[in-house]
Amino acid sequence: MSMPKTLPATPKGKLYLVPAPLDFGCGQDTDLQASMPLGTLNQAASLAHWVCENAKSTRAYLKRIHNITPLCQPIQAMSLVELPREVHKKGDHQGNFDARGLLQPALQGHDMGLISEAGMPAVADPGSSVVRAAHDLGIGVVPLIGPVSLLLALAASGLNGQNFAFVGYLPQDAQERSTRIRELEALTLKTGQSQLFIETPYRNSVMLAALKQSLQPNTRLAISSGLTLVNAHIVSRSIQQWKQAAATLDNATPTVFAIGR
Repeated sequence: MSMPKTLPATPKGKLYLVPAPLDFGCGQDTDLQASMPLGTLNQAASLAHWVCENAKSTRAYLKRIHNITPLCQPIQAMSLVELPREVHKKGDHQGNFDARGLLQPALQGHDMGLISEAGMPAVADPGSSVVRAAHDLGIGVVPLIGPVSLLLALAASGLNGQNFAFVGYLPQDAQERSTRIRELEALTLKTGQSQLFIETPYRNSVMLAALKQSLQPNTRLAISSGLTLVNAHIVSRSIQQWKQAAATLDNATPTVFAIGR
């Protein structure tokens, strides 16, 4: 008596980390192909299953992609699942969120995309829990090429690119922020390690004022605003020079700050 044949297991799909242009939320209609490689856009256009930070901005991005390379199906027919609000507000890098349930399409053989509102997902943006879950489930992870504001800012800063750290957001409380700034300065002066951080755009000017007040005159501060946009502004000076320049910052433009020696 012959035994019934076992059907082969369905191959798992892959998780593609899809960068988004850095113009989201900035009110500028920039040329998508100026910052996004065509290969990345073609791969994104082939995906019908998405995990995203914001479904509305993802649909807007997909519409722009469609103007360059046709989507595999209408956006209305795609699956766009948002990360829970607490994940992208509090961060998902500490392992407190189990994202395996979001990857069922990949377990059923469908390729998926992970996307944040701007730049590379899971780098200064939510998504690490999804990447971690993919690894745990044996799903291949494929990062695609595109803009990453932190690396662009570091490369343009003139600071140490061989030893650097991204420390996220600094405290909002003025005294705690000043203390943290001095801690980071002490670290960079001792080790040479460049320190990168970001701020909510509407607090850019407050951050610049705090840095000028807290840092030593010879410490170097690099500020990169609106990277890849038509109004991109990148300046690297000593604190003494920043004070003499009496510079201000646009409080509506995403900005990366970096300090070093």
